[in-house]
Amino acid sequence: MFEGLRFRHWSSEQDADGIVVLSLDREHSSVNTLARAVLEELNEIVERLSFELPRGVIVRSAKAAGFIAGADIKEFEQFERAGTVLDAIRFGQEALNNLARLRCPTVAAIHGHCMGGGTELSLACRYRVASRDPSTRIGLPEVKLGIFPGWGGSSRLPYLVGAPLALEFMLSGRNASAENARTMGLVDAVTSPEMLVERAREIIRRPPARPIGQRLRAWSTNIWPSRQILAPIMRKQTAAKARPEHYPAPFALIETWRRGGGLSQRLRNEAKAVAKLAQSSTARNLVRVFFLQEQLKGLGAGIDHGIRHVHVIGAGVMGGDIAAWSALRGFQVTLQDREQKYIDPALQRARELFEKRLKTPDRIKPALERLRSDVEGAGAAQADLLIEAIYENAEAKENLYRDAEPKMKADALLASNTSSIPLDELRKAVQQPQRFLGLHYFNPVALMPLVEIVRHDKLDAAAEKRAFAFCKAIDKLPIPVKGTPGFLVNRILVPYMLEAIRMLSEGVPGPVLDKIARKFGMPMGPIELADTVGLDVAASVGRELSEFLKLEIPEGIEGLLASGKRGKKDGEGFYKWENGKPVKPDVDPSYVAPADTEDRMILPMLNEAVACLHDGVVSSPDLCDAGVIFGTGFAPFRGGPIQHIRDSGAQVLKQKLQSLEQRLGGRFSPRAGWDHPYLQGDVQPQA
Repeated sequence: MFEGLRFRHWSSEQDADGIVVLSLDREHSSVNTLARAVLEELNEIVERLSFELPRGVIVRSAKAAGFIAGADIKEFEQFERAGTVLDAIRFGQEALNNLARLRCPTVAAIHGHCMGGGTELSLACRYRVASRDPSTRIGLPEVKLGIFPGWGGSSRLPYLVGAPLALEFMLSGRNASAENARTMGLVDAVTSPEMLVERAREIIRRPPARPIGQRLRAWSTNIWPSRQILAPIMRKQTAAKARPEHYPAPFALIETWRRGGGLSQRLRNEAKAVAKLAQSSTARNLVRVFFLQEQLKGLGAGIDHGIRHVHVIGAGVMGGDIAAWSALRGFQVTLQDREQKYIDPALQRARELFEKRLKTPDRIKPALERLRSDVEGAGAAQADLLIEAIYENAEAKENLYRDAEPKMKADALLASNTSSIPLDELRKAVQQPQRFLGLHYFNPVALMPLVEIVRHDKLDAAAEKRAFAFCKAIDKLPIPVKGTPGFLVNRILVPYMLEAIRMLSEGVPGPVLDKIARKFGMPMGPIELADTVGLDVAASVGRELSEFLKLEIPEGIEGLLASGKRGKKDGEGFYKWENGKPVKPDVDPSYVAPADTEDRMILPMLNEAVACLHDGVVSSPDLCDAGVIFGTGFAPFRGGPIQHIRDSGAQVLKQKLQSLEQRLGGRFSPRAGWDHPYLQGDVQPQA
C-alpha cells in the first residue's frame, strides 16, 4: 500500500486479514507529540488508505514512553508569535477529521500517557482500547494551558460520553486510568499491554455496539434544551473555582458547547474560540509556567541518586508527612522521634494517605510495610539520606547533627527541612559539610509540588545533583536556592502574610483580606494561610526573618499563641476550624476596604522577589517565578511575580511602593534590583 514511500514519523504494517497497524515514532524525540510534520504525514497516509480501504486501521505508539503526549507546545508558541494559531488549529482538525471519515473501523490502541492532542486523535478513531497498566493515563488537560481541546476533542467527547461527564473531564484537566476511562465510556475495552494490538484487531473483526445507556445519555444531554439548561449551571459551578477574567478558557469551553450545531459548525466554533484564547496573556503565561515546570523536572534527569533508605528525624506534621510521601513513592523509610506516642499520629496520617492514593489493599500493604517506626534511631546507620525535620531552633538542630552524623554511612546525604535558618550557619556543626544540604518541603507535603534544594558555601555539586534526582524520584520539583534566611519562598511569602496580619490588627476583617488576595489570584487568602501553616510556624519564621528583612511581627499572633491557638491544627487561630475548613465571621455588607489593601499585601511580595533576584537567591528570573508559583500558588495566570512586574511595568510598581513608604514607613522601601534589565523588558524570558 505504501510501497516506495518512507515516512519519518510513521510506519505501517498490514496483516493477512487486511488490517493496517499505524505506529507513531516521532523522529529525534523521546516522546510522541503531534507536531505539524507528524500530522502532515498522517494526512498523506490517511488519504492513501481512503483510496485502498483496508479492513481496519489500528493507531498505536512505537515508543515505550507512552501513546501521544499531545501537541508540540513549543511549535504552538511559534504559531502564536507568528499569528498563525487559527491556521494551525484548522489544519489539526482537518487531519483528525480525515482520519474520522475513513470508511472502515479505526481503533486507537493506548498504552502509557495519552494527553491532549493524543486523546483528540483517539476520539477521531471509531473505537479505543487501553492497557490497564498503571502508566496509562488519558486526559484533556488543555485548560491548564489557558485553552481547551481544539482539534475536535471538545466537539466529539460530549457526544460520546454525555455532556456532564465530558465537560467536567475537560474543565478539571484531570486524567483517567484505563478502567476509569472505560467506566465513563471514553474507551471501549481494557486489556494487558501485551494483548493491546490483538484486542484492537478483535474489535475490528467484531465491532462492538455502544451501550444503549451511553448513547441515550449522549443524545439527551446535547440536545438544544439540555445545553441551554446545563450551561448556566456549569458556568456557576466553574465561577466558584475560577474567575473568568483570570481563566477565560473554562467559560469559553462551556459557551462553545452551548452553541452546539452539527460537527462542522462545532469544529468551526471550537477553532475560533481556541485561537482567541491562545493569544491571551493567560495562555502565554500558563504555557510559560508549563515550561518552567519542565525545566525543574529536568534538573534531576539522567542522575543516579543512589538512595534506597530514607531516615527522618522528627515525626511532627512535616517530618511525618515527608516520611509518608517517601514511602508512598517506593522508598524504605524509618521515622524517629523521642517516644512512640509522637510517631503514632504520623503513621495514622500515612495510612490515610496510602488509602486515598493507592486504593486497593494489595498496593496499600507494601507501602505501609516500607514505613517503619524507629524510636531508637537505628535507621540512621542504614540510611542513604537522613532528613532532619525538628522544630525551628538552630541549637537543637546542631546538636542533632553532632549526634546523628557519626552513625551515618560515608556516602549518605544529611539534609535539613529548616524553613528559614541559613545553611551557612547550620553546616558549622557538621563534620562533612560537603554532603549536607537543605531539603525544604512545603505544607501539605502531599499537595505542594516544590522542594527547595538549599545550598551553602561548602556543598559538593555531586551531592546537590543526587538531591535533584531524589526529588524527581518522589515526583517533586526541585529548585536550587541560596541558603540565606528564608531562602526563596518564605522570604517572599512572609512580608505578604505579616502585612495582612498588620491590617487585620488595624481593623480590616480577615475575610475581606482573604477575598481581595484571591481576587488578585492567590489560591488562599493570607489570614487563612497563616492558620493553615500554623501560627507557631508563621511566628517562628517571622522572627527568624524579621531582623534580616527589617520587619516587625505585628500584634495578634503572640496573643493567640499564648492562649494555645495555633490555627487549623488546634481548631482555632485567627479563625475557628471545623472539619478542616475555616469558619469565617460575617462581614458588614456595607463595609468598604481601604483602597490600598491589595497593594499593601501584594507589593511586599513583589519587592522581595526583586531582592531575591538581585541577591542571587536563585540564578535566574525564570527560577524565581517557578519557585514562587509552585511554592506559594502565586497566580499562575500572571506568570509569577517577576513576569507580573514586567507586564505591569516595573517603574509603575516601584512608584506605588515609594508612595506607600511615604505614608506607612520603611517596610515599603523599594529593595535593590528594581532597575534590573529583565524587569524593564530589555531581556526576553527563557522559558
